[in-house]
Amino acid sequence: MPDPSHANHLIHETSPYLRQHAHNPVDWHPWNAEALARAAREDRPILLSIGYSACHWCHVMERESFEDPETAALMNALFVNIKVDREERPDLDRIYQLAHQILTQRGGGWPLTVFLTPHGHMPFFAGTYFPPAPRHGLPAFRDLLNLIARYYREQGDDIRAQNGELREVLASLMPDPGQTALDETPLLAWQQALPRWSDREEGGFGSGAKFPHTPALRLLLHRLPDIADPTEQAAATDFLRQSLNAMALRGLWDHVGEGFFRYTVDPAWRIPHFEKMLYDNALLLELYSEAWSILADPLYRERALGTARWAIREMHAPQGGFYASLDADSGGEEGAYYVWSREAVRASLPEKLWAPCCAAWGLDEGPNFEGRHWHLQLQAPIPALAHRLRIPPEQLQAQLHAARDLLREAREHRPPVMRDEKVLTAWNGLMIKALAVAARRLAAPELGEVAGKALDDVRRDAWQNGRLRAVQTAGQAHLPAYLDDHAFLLDAALAVCETCGQPQNLRWAIDLADTLLAHFEDQERGGFYFTAHDHEPLIHRLKPFADEATPAGNAVAARALNRLGRIIAEPRYLQAAADTLRAGVAQLRQAPYAHAELALALQEFLHPPVVVVLRGTPEAVWDWHLQLQTGCSPSVVILPVPDPLDDWPAALASKPAHGLICAYVCQGSQCEAPYTDLATLKRRLAERSA
Repeated sequence: MPDPSHANHLIHETSPYLRQHAHNPVDWHPWNAEALARAAREDRPILLSIGYSACHWCHVMERESFEDPETAALMNALFVNIKVDREERPDLDRIYQLAHQILTQRGGGWPLTVFLTPHGHMPFFAGTYFPPAPRHGLPAFRDLLNLIARYYREQGDDIRAQNGELREVLASLMPDPGQTALDETPLLAWQQALPRWSDREEGGFGSGAKFPHTPALRLLLHRLPDIADPTEQAAATDFLRQSLNAMALRGLWDHVGEGFFRYTVDPAWRIPHFEKMLYDNALLLELYSEAWSILADPLYRERALGTARWAIREMHAPQGGFYASLDADSGGEEGAYYVWSREAVRASLPEKLWAPCCAAWGLDEGPNFEGRHWHLQLQAPIPALAHRLRIPPEQLQAQLHAARDLLREAREHRPPVMRDEKVLTAWNGLMIKALAVAARRLAAPELGEVAGKALDDVRRDAWQNGRLRAVQTAGQAHLPAYLDDHAFLLDAALAVCETCGQPQNLRWAIDLADTLLAHFEDQERGGFYFTAHDHEPLIHRLKPFADEATPAGNAVAARALNRLGRIIAEPRYLQAAADTLRAGVAQLRQAPYAHAELALALQEFLHPPVVVVLRGTPEAVWDWHLQLQTGCSPSVVILPVPDPLDDWPAALASKPAHGLICAYVCQGSQCEAPYTDLATLKRRLAERSA
């Protein structure tokens, strides 16, 4: 156990994850100039350990190694030890995850364990979790420490040669795009590649652990109208429904507390790693909201509303914004907060609820978690379960809702999971956008109010002297913001503007877009770097196009800039979007499965959204705005611009109202004569856009 009287250099850090390690016997440092200078001065390699607070295996390695005095003494004698929260420093995490992939020729993960040279901070050995004793082909961590230290002392020439090769590989990752044409070819290639990595038996992608891969599912949802062959379109729709249903009905969903877990360890979506991340839930909230509006399955509306309820109930910070994550562990045991014994469920429910819930959640069958507990999940869709139980579906749904609330109340008496109360700008951008989309798609205006307030809070706290900050902890905003912070917030500001109007939201979107172009854009080759031009120099300046745990920042930036450019008729933004797509399209062709968000941005660039500007009195504008949302395609932007016109950009303010209300319909650079009849406008929007 850690000694609370001992503290290392992490004790004053703002990150909850770093403070978790502040009482380890390891002489941990944060990544800062002092630690890097010490490594150079003493010519000791750096042991860089990167993780995050909701990471189960990070906790395991801490208990096994970092709290062990003998292991800590070895680390302190041989290395300068640096701990990094990957959520605060995604710039470092992305670089060294990429280096791990290059050095080991396999994917990384967390905890990430990398050994760096003390002078150039180049990685010369990398891995992830290491056990305290040899296990599953992995060396004991203490043995590895001795081997790495000896290798550094004795093999300097080999390390320098490897470092040179690594620099060459990193430099080769940003080829000149030239005059790449933007056409449908990569989208068709993505569509043709989809069956090769789809799981047609269980839904989702891959054959092992199951992650939602939300950008790919959203892209498929948006591309359904473009699939010309009826048989292929039907197959794509079936696969999409299968995937959405599996995630919603089985173990990825928390059937008691609501919200989605990060992933399941099995291909059938049954048993999760129990951490809950804000970004996953934001992306899935948007997906299920759009799926409801297009596929009209009540289950999708139910899951979208449940995700929003969870975010507002459990993750909404009193000072504004949303917290980062909930841990998987409770009382040192993974999943203990979430799993049930049959007896505990029965004791928490009245008899009239026990019988239907027992059958619906599989409690009449054997345990599904570690041979002794149940992780609750529906055994079939509600209509099928209701038919089996011979009760109306509405009655079963009401019973499950009542049981859910009772079990949630009972669960709150258990030792709680830890909540990481950082407010991350990028992840808040994702959640704000998702709530704004859900407000429109689900006809839930209260969610739009939450989204608008959260955007105001982030602007108040993280936007300082025209520059954005990446993290807020205990009311303190710090760390220069990254590409994702700007791109995701820009996207969120546009979504809130569609939902709530208010010119200040559009004005801030313009400010964020201008900041992206001024500080992040590669003006020679197109696209955006992950860090600003005045960021701390690192071993490589990344320009990422592939989706990772969150969508690629370049893809989101391209799509948002394209939308903003269409809305306010600004060529600079349209050009930046086109240049970004040209810079990334070769990677989309090479690895379509990893670039779904970029394909989605390309789709919208090739088929510009229909922009509908509603002009007139506030009452009439909001009435039309509400009525136009039902069944509206995601590729239609409906922008409410009620009187008065103070502070709206000229492209919108120049459109006069005709009578109480009118609508301007624009696509590309063409605008039609204003519509003054709602029925005629609805028929126009129902047409297939050219």
